Amino acid sequence: MFSFFFRAWCIFYLFVSCYCFVIDIVVLYKNHIELRVQCMVSVVASFCVGLFFCFVGYFVKNESEEGDRILQEPLLNGNGNALELQETKGSDIVTPFSNAGILSLLTFTWVGPLIAFGNKKTLDLEDLPQLDSRDSVIGAFPIFRDKIEADCGAINRVTTLKLVKSLIISGWKEILITAFLALADTCASYIGPYLIDSFVQYLDGKRLYENQGYVLVSAFIFSKLVECLAKRHWFFRLKLLGIRIRALLVTMIYDKALTLSCQSRQCHTSGEIINFITVDVERVGNFSWYMHDLWILALKVTLALLILYKNLGLASVAAFVTTIIVMLANIPLGSLQEKFQNKLMKSKDTRMKSTSETLRNMRILKLQGWEMKFLSKIIELRKAEQGWLKKILFTKAITTFFFESSHTLVCVVTFGTCMLIGIPLESGKILSALATLGILTGPIYNLPDVISVIAQTKVSLDRITSFIRLDDLQPDVVEKLPPGSSDTSIEVVDGNFSWDLSSPNPTLQNINLKVFHGMKVSVCGTVGSGKSTLLSCVLGEVPKISGILKVCGKKAYVAQSPWIQSGKIEDNILFGEHMVRERYEKVLEACSLKKDLEILSFGDQTVIGERGINLSGGQKQEYKLLVLFTKMPIYIYLMILLVLWMLIQDLTFLSSKTVVYVTHQVEFLPTADLILVMKDGKITQSGKYADLLNIGTDFMELVGAHREALSTLESLDGGKASNEINDKGEPKGQLVKEEEREKGKVGFSVYWKYITTAYGGVFVPFILLAQILYKALVIGSDYWMMWKTPISADVKPPVEGTTLIEVYVGLAIGSSLCALVIELLLVTVGYKTATILFNKMHLCIFRAPMSFFDSTPCGRILNRASTDQSSVDTTIPYRIGSFSFMVITLLGTIAVMSEVAWQVFIVFVPVIAVSIWYQRYYLPSARELSRLIGICRTPIIQYFAETISGTSTIRSFDQQSRFHETNLKLSDEFSRPMFNMAAAMEWLSFRIDILSSIIFAFSLTFLISIPPGIINPSIAGLAVTYGLTLNLVEFVVIWNLCNLENNIISVERILQYTTILSEPPLVLEEENRPDPSWPAYGKVDIRNLQVRYAAHLPLVLHGLTCTFHGGLKTGIVGRTGSGKSTLIQTLFRLIEPTAGEVIIDSINISTIGLHDLRSRLSIIPQDPTMFEGTVRSNLDPLEEYTDEQIWEALDKGQLGDEVRKKEGKLDSSGRVLLKKSKILVLDEATASVDTATDNLIQQTLRQHFTDSTVITIAHRITSVATEINANNQATPRAITVQADVSDPAGVKSLFDSTEQALFSAVAIEEGGNRKVKEKKNINVILAVTKLVFVANFHVC
Repeated sequence: MFSFFFRAWCIFYLFVSCYCFVIDIVVLYKNHIELRVQCMVSVVASFCVGLFFCFVGYFVKNESEEGDRILQEPLLNGNGNALELQETKGSDIVTPFSNAGILSLLTFTWVGPLIAFGNKKTLDLEDLPQLDSRDSVIGAFPIFRDKIEADCGAINRVTTLKLVKSLIISGWKEILITAFLALADTCASYIGPYLIDSFVQYLDGKRLYENQGYVLVSAFIFSKLVECLAKRHWFFRLKLLGIRIRALLVTMIYDKALTLSCQSRQCHTSGEIINFITVDVERVGNFSWYMHDLWILALKVTLALLILYKNLGLASVAAFVTTIIVMLANIPLGSLQEKFQNKLMKSKDTRMKSTSETLRNMRILKLQGWEMKFLSKIIELRKAEQGWLKKILFTKAITTFFFESSHTLVCVVTFGTCMLIGIPLESGKILSALATLGILTGPIYNLPDVISVIAQTKVSLDRITSFIRLDDLQPDVVEKLPPGSSDTSIEVVDGNFSWDLSSPNPTLQNINLKVFHGMKVSVCGTVGSGKSTLLSCVLGEVPKISGILKVCGKKAYVAQSPWIQSGKIEDNILFGEHMVRERYEKVLEACSLKKDLEILSFGDQTVIGERGINLSGGQKQEYKLLVLFTKMPIYIYLMILLVLWMLIQDLTFLSSKTVVYVTHQVEFLPTADLILVMKDGKITQSGKYADLLNIGTDFMELVGAHREALSTLESLDGGKASNEINDKGEPKGQLVKEEEREKGKVGFSVYWKYITTAYGGVFVPFILLAQILYKALVIGSDYWMMWKTPISADVKPPVEGTTLIEVYVGLAIGSSLCALVIELLLVTVGYKTATILFNKMHLCIFRAPMSFFDSTPCGRILNRASTDQSSVDTTIPYRIGSFSFMVITLLGTIAVMSEVAWQVFIVFVPVIAVSIWYQRYYLPSARELSRLIGICRTPIIQYFAETISGTSTIRSFDQQSRFHETNLKLSDEFSRPMFNMAAAMEWLSFRIDILSSIIFAFSLTFLISIPPGIINPSIAGLAVTYGLTLNLVEFVVIWNLCNLENNIISVERILQYTTILSEPPLVLEEENRPDPSWPAYGKVDIRNLQVRYAAHLPLVLHGLTCTFHGGLKTGIVGRTGSGKSTLIQTLFRLIEPTAGEVIIDSINISTIGLHDLRSRLSIIPQDPTMFEGTVRSNLDPLEEYTDEQIWEALDKGQLGDEVRKKEGKLDSSGRVLLKKSKILVLDEATASVDTATDNLIQQTLRQHFTDSTVITIAHRITSVATEINANNQATPRAITVQADVSDPAGVKSLFDSTEQALFSAVAIEEGGNRKVKEKKNINVILAVTKLVFVANFHVC
């Protein structure tokens, strides 16, 4: 169980004990030399302790070894209780804390099996036992919610006071228990200072009664044991209370987000709501640490004054006044630090907001070649943040200097007052005063922090309460009728609805609507006419001013932007429903999704990334159909696209269902049972397609724009070409990987890299030297007071009183200056290190390939940029400095104790060895628990953010309870490692305290065993005074070491992201740079191109070969997920080819820098993006153009009001007009705008890019046809790509037989059975797909 060194020391200690036993008992007794009882007791006790250490070192087995034996023989030892955790999967049992015995609770033995298990294997979440129902949020939240509702009537009527009252009631037992423990700890901590004077007098020979020494030793030891037990359980219970409060508030805020009305939702952004659980809830939870501090401080001041008055009389008044002055003087520094902290948090929020926005839009930044510009913006924001960080750190350094000086000031004033009023200074009284003031110094120093925490907690509670009090959705907006009770699915009578109830103009006015079961209802109209609002009214999302709204049966809803959760595709399809395999397969077949799933390596078990990042735009739209699995009677779709509608028309699932959909696609309208035409918030026309054509102008405006676009199909030319691919066996793997988690001990290289990052580590020796000098001066000042003060009033002082104080002040000032030097050096080194790590990590992230962002959710990066960076900024430097300083303090304490009793080394060495063994035994479990805490925090935030963005969908499916339960589960999964981490920490702390108490008890016993006159009582008293803090010092050493390893994980995580594989260089040497006029023609040659997203994933493009001639307009079509967007990403080198090459104007794009390539190309991406800032900064973030050029581009793009109206849809076209590139790519840029707006964009591009190569990916055949129509002199040709075809002649034959069928089918759906001319009229259309077109033409 123990190391060889420890066992060897046990043998040596036993040998010395036996030698002393033989000499003292046998030899001296035979020579008739009298031995004192104390000496005999000491010798016998030493011999017994030696036997005990040998027994422990050689015969006690390791708990983990015993655990292995239990695991190997479960049938023979089925009743094993202590190691039940190893016999059963941890997550299947409840924590042993719930039913542990009194001894197990007192000593934290109940958590021992988990720590032992963590030494055997790396702990995972499934190894941790479940929380007890009292601590689990699943059991605690219903009681908490019921209490609030009973007090307030409803949760949204809660006040801050009532919320605090409910939180107190939910944890009243822990609050009372911790209050009692805090009282016991405070009283026990003052027993030592109270008795130290009597102990010094006893050592001086002034014995008041027989066995007084043993009574004093017993009192000292008893107080240390009480202090140990009280402190450990006090801290553990406070942590437990904080965990519970945190979980309750997170759940309450989450539930509120599910019921929040849309009007209330506008009051807070998603980031602000998430801040409630990441910032405000954390503050309230952390307040549990400070809830008793104010009254404890008052109690400590009172007890300190009583002890000082007993020893120093009226001089205690001076100590009290000085203490009050010091406390008041601390407040301005605390306020200043709080002010800087608030500024720091605001600047950090600004940086994180910009970082989050940048990471979400990294694809567009790389496409445009802007990533380094945005990196420089984040670096500038970080510099502003660092300005406040530097002020905080240096203010803290000054505060520490003031703290050290204030302790000296109180002591000097107290002792000086004694001299002035004639109170004699005796060594025992001085020791008592020093020990008393030492205990009091900590709470006084922390008082500003306590006041600040109370104020911050009050603010956070007010913020949470104000959010909880926001209005929920009106429960009476929709009158819900039981399924089958009426033949009408939706009915609205004289409905008036408004998003803003305070507005005089309703959003929808005079709505009258009646939809019968089984009807297909289409809602159309221009942008901003109220189409989406009408459907939101049916869902109950819009506040009702007046009228009647009835809905019969349940409903399913699909938003305009598909809401896709992170997780498996199967889970997204089921959406909480039980798996019915037969229906599941029918839905996949009916929606033509089986082929999409076959493309994916893991089929429906493929993990979808954040916001569906590893799905193409078309696949996201196709997954809208998966609501069919829910078997709802009413289906509501926003902005349905062509591919979905072609499928829906043939689905037997929907034959008897009510379908209401909003669309800009006029071609959908002829088959609708009812068409609603919206304008200015009113239903201006309703009826069937043929009837509306003859009624009025509103409907004709929509149809006219569509016919104008279709007219381009009449003038097309065409031709053919072919291509082949081979679909071979490919490696498989998930694109989205689990978060990287280092396992095992943090390597020394991590510590070394951190220490040497700033200035090569040159300041580290100076810091250690300053710490050693500081401790030497502190010990020297205490020695001086003991050496030069008499033991009693009848002894003449060795030096004058003024000399005594002057030397003491000089030493104290020296130690304070050393403390200032230490703090300044730590601040300087820590600040520089944080800056270097931040810049290096962000540079590596921004230079990472796009595959890194595809497989890494933003939350993981943001965690490192926020939580881990904060730890590097403010925590880790002080952890390292504190650890080294406390090691020096421990050595100094032992040196002082050994000066009067060198025999303490006999116990000190094995105790330290056992302590180190305990620390190493504890660390593997603590390390993994700390990592689990970091990993389990991210899913809560991510799930919360997903829920906020999909509340309308969740509410429409009535899935609030399921999401509530999932959130409870995630909260408990986060609380489990937090709970066990707190318990494991106290498990270690308790054992360290007991071991320290053994050293202290041995020293006291030895001192009372020595005859009077052998040692200096004053120095012995000083040793005892230092011994009083020995357990605290040793605990802090181990605690700092453990916490340092837990915190250094943040450095480890940041260093992970400094080794990310980088993209190729942005700019190469001058000889490898293209000419400034390149590309002059815009010709693109693609030769045998093979592409995969990652080495472990299959090929997406298989041997593609084709040519885009310069100046021509090329259309790319293909089924969803076929690789259209992948081809474009390869063109911009977001993905590097696995094989083959892409040549633009005779230059292989792989041979030039990325910036040279991307800056010469332009793209309007699939997801238009606008960044926070001005229109100018969005159009020209690199600041390359003048204001006149920007205004010219805006005029050409017909922007202005359109920018505001389209909410960013035209900003990308403005960018390309400004850039004037020879090659322009449109990646489904107009997929979700109406036909009139599409026509406007196409007209702008035709006018200003007549000589450019335009490559278009589009859902509309009219968009492609418009581009094709511009190629009047192009050579007619078309190219197809298909799987498993190796014969060129076969490809040609297949192309000849399928080309006309393919495009005719698409054009017929677009034009309402309009005829398409011969295939020679089809111009350049590139169909990119892995699948045979014959089998899939109906979904192209």
